[in-house]
Amino acid sequence: MPHKILIVDDDVLMLEALHDLFAASGYEVTTVSDGQAALEILRKERFDLIILDVVMPRMTGYDVCVELRRRHDPGRDIKVIMLTAKAESRGPKVEECGSDLYLTKPIDPARLLGLVDSLLTPSTE
Repeated sequence: MPHKILIVDDDVLMLEALHDLFAASGYEVTTVSDGQAALEILRKERFDLIILDVVMPRMTGYDVCVELRRRHDPGRDIKVIMLTAKAESRGPKVEECGSDLYLTKPIDPARLLGLVDSLLTPSTE
């Protein structure tokens, strides 16, 4: 059974590119364009990983991650990667929201795919 990934970004081109990247690699991919839609789908479906854009209108990626951890995933079983176009450093807000990784756009697709693979593949140690 393939891992399920939810991608949340208000940029349609980014959604399409990430969808195609992960679908071609065998992941089951769902995309939504805002934080509210993400929380709605999380009420109905289970995902292994969420890729969240930080800067979105009405509800930021930080807000979505905090709600995800509070309501749907208090044990942090769902992995979260936050993406931003801003060249800000990984600060307390990222730590507080419960994100697993924080990456700055533009992102090398092969690197992102490798990071996702490593997050979703259990360690054999």
